Amino acid sequence: MPHWPRALHAALLRTLLPSSCVLCGMAGDDAVCPACALAHVTDRAARCACCANPVGAQDGGRRCGACLADAPAYDATVTACDYSAPADRLVLQLKFSARLALAPWMAQQLRDAALARHGLALPDLLCPVPLGPRRLVERGYNQALEVARPLAGALGIALAPRLVERLVDTPAQSGMAPGERRRNVRGAFTIGDGQAGLHGRHVGVVDDVMTSGHTLDELAGVLKAAGAARVTNFVFARTPPH
Repeated sequence: MPHWPRALHAALLRTLLPSSCVLCGMAGDDAVCPACALAHVTDRAARCACCANPVGAQDGGRRCGACLADAPAYDATVTACDYSAPADRLVLQLKFSARLALAPWMAQQLRDAALARHGLALPDLLCPVPLGPRRLVERGYNQALEVARPLAGALGIALAPRLVERLVDTPAQSGMAPGERRRNVRGAFTIGDGQAGLHGRHVGVVDDVMTSGHTLDELAGVLKAAGAARVTNFVFARTPPH
């Protein structure tokens, strides 16, 4: 009997506010139905442990040649899927169409990916990639924070939403050449005021999508300069190399 009010409340919400899968339109309780999640989001690729780019099956879980030759400041990357059709629509819907119901669903996919990765050390705290003030005002929310908040709860990790601040409103990275992307984010981040105690800590950085990795590399460098011992990226989607 004590469960009846909660069950009735949930049933009433489903009746008054029906939801459907973003990808196929099928009615259901989740932002993405289980069938579409299995077909388009479940990650079966062997990936570099550091940058999460696809590698040969025999190299999965190790660093790829690019990371061995020019090691980024971050130490590991967890991703739920490739940034390719139709999963890319989920990122675009969250980022530009305010489909905020996708954020906790993405967080669940990242949680599952993290826990399924053998030997992965979970961070001590999570922080989102920050938006600049102008873009935050334009959009009204930071999609990385919307994913980071439920992910922190799902993993039982502290959330530090203002650990890092963006000093400048950099132009969007999309459409830029790799060298331009690196220059675009150089000096863009700083540790937030009053955010001390990073020495020796393992920090998780959350974002919706990782393309070249230059933004996350720059941010990890700032965190390590402030004393962080390890940085792990948690990105819902990873753009495959072209």
